Amino acid sequence: MATLTVLGIAQDGGRPQPGCQRACCSGLSAADYRAPVSLGIKTENGTKILIEATRDLGRQLKIFGESTIDRLFLTHAHLGHVDGLGLFGRETMSARGIPLHSSQSMQDLIKSTPAWALLLEQGVFNLMEIGRVEIDDIVIESIKIPHRAELSDMHAFIIRGNDQSVLFLTDHDSWDQTLTAHNASSIRAWLKDLDITHALLDGTFWSGDELQGRDMSVVPHPTIQDSLSRLGERQSGDPEIYFTHFNHTNPVYQEDGSEYQKIIQLGWRVSTEGQKITL
Repeated sequence: MATLTVLGIAQDGGRPQPGCQRACCSGLSAADYRAPVSLGIKTENGTKILIEATRDLGRQLKIFGESTIDRLFLTHAHLGHVDGLGLFGRETMSARGIPLHSSQSMQDLIKSTPAWALLLEQGVFNLMEIGRVEIDDIVIESIKIPHRAELSDMHAFIIRGNDQSVLFLTDHDSWDQTLTAHNASSIRAWLKDLDITHALLDGTFWSGDELQGRDMSVVPHPTIQDSLSRLGERQSGDPEIYFTHFNHTNPVYQEDGSEYQKIIQLGWRVSTEGQKITL
């Protein structure tokens, strides 16, 4: 059976975030460091799939237990999800012919960005579409999601195996926009309609207080507080929900903190690096 491994749980800047002088990034040991969000999937036949290309690729491949990958999927063009693309090139891995699955707008951006276009010219990547992609014993489906699209649109992915299905939704602007776009009355109703057993959901901020007076419209994400208020306690038949994509300021990094404990008490979970789900 296929296995999914969580390779990163941080927002694009990672933890600690460059330039941060606040208490959340001070005094951290190497064990406290976290990479931007990424998933590794290994199919029953041994095909190795990576979702997102982060700057922490070397460390994430070690977590994955692999030195190479066979396919790459990208959700969108924001920094932490794509800034490791160059690591597949001649200067580092010198990879060849990796199918790179992304939306059309993401492909257009790759073609028009000189450093990335060079990777295509050198045969590092072959651009492939998303939608519904069958690979051995899994299917990866894409879902268009409302999220600020300065560079490309945004797609969540559902990874369906023989027994389990996982929604990977790391970024979106708000639950109201996402639910409206998919004609859903609530988070619970939408997840039921998607027919998934696990969901990795955008948990960038616990609350707007982390922005210290900045307008959340600049970096829109639904807060974990908002998600919990909509979900309430976990009910029979609900999928397992794990929050992920945490900003360096997010208090849920502290497992003994009240914010982390509230998530657990309501029956939900916090994603961890190295977490595995058998599909």
